[in-house]
Amino acid sequence: MHVNISIYLAGTPSHLGMLYVSFQGFGGKENVMFCGVFDGHGPWGHLVGKRVKKVMPAYLLHYWQEAMAQCSILKVGELFKNENFDQFSVWKQSLIKACSTVDYDLELHPIIDSLYSGTAALTIIREGDLIVLANVGDSRAVLGTTADDGSMVAVQLTVDFKPNLPQERERIYKSGGSVCESDDEPGVSRIHDETPEGPGLALSRAFGDFFVKDLGLISEPDVTQRTLTTRDHFVILATDGVWDVVSNEKAVEIVSLSSATERDEAAKRVVEYAAAQWKCKRAGFAADDISVVCVFFNNPSSSSSSSSSHQH
Repeated sequence: MHVNISIYLAGTPSHLGMLYVSFQGFGGKENVMFCGVFDGHGPWGHLVGKRVKKVMPAYLLHYWQEAMAQCSILKVGELFKNENFDQFSVWKQSLIKACSTVDYDLELHPIIDSLYSGTAALTIIREGDLIVLANVGDSRAVLGTTADDGSMVAVQLTVDFKPNLPQERERIYKSGGSVCESDDEPGVSRIHDETPEGPGLALSRAFGDFFVKDLGLISEPDVTQRTLTTRDHFVILATDGVWDVVSNEKAVEIVSLSSATERDEAAKRVVEYAAAQWKCKRAGFAADDISVVCVFFNNPSSSSSSSSSHQH
């Protein structure tokens, strides 16, 4: 199946221009697309997010090309994939190596202080009919697909990595950390050291945040795959500021109502709805950063990739 992609962005003004990156024709391959959203936090979070956005595609490309070369054999002057070649495995190992190198890059950076600052990162790769998602943090990818009865349904493709998830909590405790909720933040679990009164982190995976890296925080991505079918229409990549107040189903409903000529409005509509929900459901609280990227498949009007931005 031939897959065409269109990408649209919307977000809060403080993060536009630094929170997302997209490449159509990634690595010189016309059928490969790379796209990601990066949600910084902490006093230097905007710089951490910007740095990860800048270096991650380059590191990923390096490890991917290296892995592809190792999986190829030379015959009659041409390269062929060997019989054990696994497309997903190559991407997964490349992403894991790239994320490790990105975190090391941050730790050694001479200017950016990522001791108490970090970023979540959610990336999607499309190669032909395969999509590969790598998630570090609590941003989320949701697929809009058609059910057997013809209705549009939402399928969550990633896990929100919070410290209270059983497998994450276990790793944190084994590393010497603790998971606590404070009285002034009911329902919000954070990684702490032995003194919960100090600063904590509400993510169990992130780049940076080296003050809790020895207490169970990791930057290793959760890498998953899906083979696209003609039922799959789009993927929404969004930061936690969206999912805190908008359900998967509602986000997919909003995007699905956009016609082929209105796709540049889809992300904008999700952002505006989320902003309104923050005012309604979280009155008196400052809205979290809200950023959305919509990746459409089977674009009926064009095979090119385009982007637009919206501020609210």
